[in-house]
Amino acid sequence: TQEGKPQHMSDTEALVRDDEQSYEMVETNGDSGSRREEASAAERRGMAETVNFSESREAHSPESISLDDSVAPTSSRPQRPKSMYEDFSTIDWARDSVRESRRQKSLRNDARASSWGLAAKMFDDAQGWIVMTLVGVAAGFTAGCIEIGASWLQDIKEGVCPKAFWLNRMHCCWAEDMAGKSDCHLWYQWSEFSPRASASGAYAANYFVFMIFATLFAWLAAVMVRRLAPYATGSGIPEVKTILSGFIIRGYFGLWTLVVKSIGLVLSVSSGLNLGKEGPLVHVACCCGNVLSRLFPKYRDNEAKKREVLSAAAAAGVSVAFGAPVGGVLFSLEEVSYYFPHRVMWRAFFCALVAAAMLGTMNPFVSGRLVKFYVSYDYPWHWFELGPFILLGVLGGAWGALFTKLNLRWCHFRKTSVLGKHPLAEAAVVACLTAAISFPNPYTRMPSNELISSLFGACAKDDTSELCNDSAGQVVGFLLLACLFKMVATIFTFGIKVPAGLFVPNLAVGAVMGRIIGLLMERIARANQHSHVMQIACPDIDTCVTPGLYAMVGAAATLGGVTRMTVSLVVIMFELTGGLTYIVPFMTAVMVSKWVGDALMKDGIYDAHIRLNGYPFLDNKEEVVAPTVAGDIMQPGRDAVAGLAVLELHGNTIASLEHLLEDNEYSGFPLVLGRDNMHVAGYVGRRELEAALERVRRSRRGTSTNLANQPCYFHDRSTQVEPAPGIDLFECVHNSPFQLAAEMPMPTVVEVFRRMGIRYALITQRGRLLGIVTKKDVLRHLAVLNNHDPNEIVFH
Repeated sequence: TQEGKPQHMSDTEALVRDDEQSYEMVETNGDSGSRREEASAAERRGMAETVNFSESREAHSPESISLDDSVAPTSSRPQRPKSMYEDFSTIDWARDSVRESRRQKSLRNDARASSWGLAAKMFDDAQGWIVMTLVGVAAGFTAGCIEIGASWLQDIKEGVCPKAFWLNRMHCCWAEDMAGKSDCHLWYQWSEFSPRASASGAYAANYFVFMIFATLFAWLAAVMVRRLAPYATGSGIPEVKTILSGFIIRGYFGLWTLVVKSIGLVLSVSSGLNLGKEGPLVHVACCCGNVLSRLFPKYRDNEAKKREVLSAAAAAGVSVAFGAPVGGVLFSLEEVSYYFPHRVMWRAFFCALVAAAMLGTMNPFVSGRLVKFYVSYDYPWHWFELGPFILLGVLGGAWGALFTKLNLRWCHFRKTSVLGKHPLAEAAVVACLTAAISFPNPYTRMPSNELISSLFGACAKDDTSELCNDSAGQVVGFLLLACLFKMVATIFTFGIKVPAGLFVPNLAVGAVMGRIIGLLMERIARANQHSHVMQIACPDIDTCVTPGLYAMVGAAATLGGVTRMTVSLVVIMFELTGGLTYIVPFMTAVMVSKWVGDALMKDGIYDAHIRLNGYPFLDNKEEVVAPTVAGDIMQPGRDAVAGLAVLELHGNTIASLEHLLEDNEYSGFPLVLGRDNMHVAGYVGRRELEAALERVRRSRRGTSTNLANQPCYFHDRSTQVEPAPGIDLFECVHNSPFQLAAEMPMPTVVEVFRRMGIRYALITQRGRLLGIVTKKDVLRHLAVLNNHDPNEIVFH
């Protein structure tokens, strides 16, 4: 298949050198459909957690569609040109890469030829940084607006500022707080509007209003998701990982999804559900990246290049979620990005920096900080505290595995039972129950980010607050109840159809566990302060143990156990504390958490939900150990009676090609020299062939020529002096398809699909075609090896 390849041309360039025209026959991208059509189309396709997608084309060379296109054209709307990619399929990394290389070569030639060409080349080089700036500004501004809106609605559940209802409690009481007054007379609880109410009546009134608002906010968020943008549900990180690996989900990063996700986040977080907004900010930032990248053809028309923008946007999302630009870059590299070259790392860092600067300029927390639970400690940790830190790591890993297993079972039950058919009722009931149970306990009533901030807080020597008074057994009891409630509630809440994630709930669980252990350690230290060991280790018993540090270590361990993040999580916690002093406790707890979590359950929560939803994600971190070879999974199989549907290089007519397309639903056909020898001559994609035949019909329309018997040629006839009459379809041929030996070991096959980003490979033996292996075949085989259901994989 390498015959005729110029020596200066690489294998990848040869792969696509003769099929660029077939890609240029169709236009990519397009404006999103109407908002209602996007919602109804996404509902018909089904949300990943609710509906099993049907498989339309079973085998060769799946094509895919741009994720910008929201819906398919309807009969009431003019037909758009077809995109070169279909929905629920993968991009071709190699061909998109070479298309970009050719575009860059053309720009360089123009730059040498004229000053206008040089200006165009300079503007093209600057586009990446322009896009990163716009995405960073948009992500930071959106995150700031979400925080401002959520903080106001959270306070509305408990009271209002009558003189300025648009102010939350902190802004309403700003002047009195600055004056040193302990009570705020400008903020009214709802019961205060009835001054004659008794104490119990006032408590009941506040309780009732709290529940009503919580239920209403959750119900409104669920309504917006179901009616307007079904893809705005959940955290979105499993889908972000899948899309960045090359999969396409139309409308998932659309403008309407961005709007609904942002407003829905305000409502769902304000409802008091055990969910957070930090994870979904990654989805929000990726929506910003996708929408803004449409302004530049360099990214709009190349799906592989667009994923560079999305990787940087994911980093910006974590940057504004935790105020951690470096942690955001590492999160994108470690957790979500599939392709992360060096230039993307620098641009991702710049994008995360711009997003953090924009959020800091808005200052939504009115503290000058980028996150509500930023903390700084003044005292170091001691060697004897490594034991409790390791214990927190064990507890975090065990909780991560337990949470993932139980949440997966509940989500599967929701997906397969009548519960999945009533998402609005489920969201309202869960919110109502959550509010009813959390109101009596002050540590569950307050918003999760405020709880985390309180638990992380350091205690001064003269601090008499409950969290710093280790002699108060009532505090430990309330914290234990809060921990148990948040554990159970998070299991049943994550996955309901509202925009929210799981970062903050699990941080809260770990922070409560850590604070409890910190208070116990402080009590133990005081009880043994006169011992020889303690006098050497802690000369000042008042600064010996910092319970807030235990809360931070516990939060890191729990989140690490749930998500299996390591380096990026440690860096995020390091940026939250602003010092290197506590790196060792964080690293120790996170590593132990990952070891324990991996020992109990292989996948983290996001990978587990990718498998539950059936997304075709080929994990580049997973080791494959299999005794099989490429020939074992090819289609048709070794013992198949029916042969492979192929095209012969010669002897084709319009009628024979149309019959082939009618009789088969495959997405492409290998091209062979002849059925007797089955030597590979190339590969013809179904969409390219259909487009070429349609173009021929249009060009011959109105003529008396009988097209049915017209001969068709799939080889290059440009060098022939007097070519025979017929129709040239050489532009449809991929002259250099990837070929694998039938006896190639399965780990090598998987590595080829991962590293080259290919969608199919032809299986040959001594040049003779035996079959074809697609990415779907590889994924199904890996699913069987891991004792999973291979038929749940979503792939067209």
